[in-house]
Amino acid sequence: MGMSFFTSDLHGRPGRYETLLDRIRAEKPAGVFLGGDLLPHVMDLSWRREGDSSDFVESYLAPRFRNLKQEMGTDYPHLFLILGNDDPFVFASGLEAGEREGLWSYVHGRSETFGKFVVYGYNCVPPTPFQLKDWERFDVSRFTDPGCTAPDEGTRTDDMTDRELRLATIRQDLAELTGDTDLSSAILLFHSPPYQTKLDLADLAGKFVDHAPLDPHVGSIAIKELIQNRQPLLSLHGHVHESPVLSGAWRETIGTTHSFCGAHSGPELALIRFDPTDLSAADREII
Repeated sequence: MGMSFFTSDLHGRPGRYETLLDRIRAEKPAGVFLGGDLLPHVMDLSWRREGDSSDFVESYLAPRFRNLKQEMGTDYPHLFLILGNDDPFVFASGLEAGEREGLWSYVHGRSETFGKFVVYGYNCVPPTPFQLKDWERFDVSRFTDPGCTAPDEGTRTDDMTDRELRLATIRQDLAELTGDTDLSSAILLFHSPPYQTKLDLADLAGKFVDHAPLDPHVGSIAIKELIQNRQPLLSLHGHVHESPVLSGAWRETIGTTHSFCGAHSGPELALIRFDPTDLSAADREII
C-alpha cells in the first residue's frame, strides 16, 4: 500500500492547499485523507480570483484537484474527504459532483475500500457554542455542555427536521455506519476526536459560564466508545486546533488503535505521513 497523507481543518486557506498539492506531486502518496473543515468562512472571499464564483468547491477545490489528476495520471492518489462543523451542508453537493468525476471519495456516513483496508467517514461533532449546526448531533444523550447550544437551536442549511435532530445521536449514527463489522482493518476518518484524550483538549481550562466550569475535553464520548469497544486499526481526527499544543501530542494509542490529530493552530499545513501497515512509524510535519 505504501505511504499516505492525513491533514485536517484547512479552512479554505490557499497556502495550505497549495502546500498539500505540492507535497502530493513530489511524494506520490497512495492515499490522501482530509478530515473536515475544508472550506473558508462564508464571508471570507480572499481566495477568489477574477471570474471565480463564491462557491469554493466549484471554483477552487475541484479545479485544482482536477488539474492534479490530469498531471499525475495513474500516480494520482485515492483521496478521501469529509466535511466538518464549519462547512455548510449546502456544499456537500459539490463534493458529490467531484466524486462522480473521480476526483475524490466523499465518505460521510458510508464506507469504501482502500486496498485491503476499509475507510469509514463521519462529519458530525457533539454540540458546540457555534451557530452553524448542520454537522452537530447530540453525542450519547440530549445533554449539552455549559456554553454550548443544542443542534436544533442554531442555524442550519440541511434538510433535517427539528424532530430528527432532537432524536439523532452520534452513538446511533456510528452504530448504523459500522454495524457489526470487524473493524480491525478499518480506517475511521472522523472530524470529531474521541473524548477525554490528548486529541480533544480545548483552551477552556479554568473558564466558566454562569459559574459552571467548562470541560476542556470537547470530543465525542460515542467515538471514544467505538474505538475502545471495536478497536479499529486507525482513527483520524481534527476539529480541535489547539489540542496538539495544549496536550503536547498529536497522536494517541487507545488499546491497539492508533489515533491521529490532523488539526493545527498555526497558519501552516500540518501533514501526517503514515503507512497503514506500520503506524508506529507515522510522523507529523508542520510545513
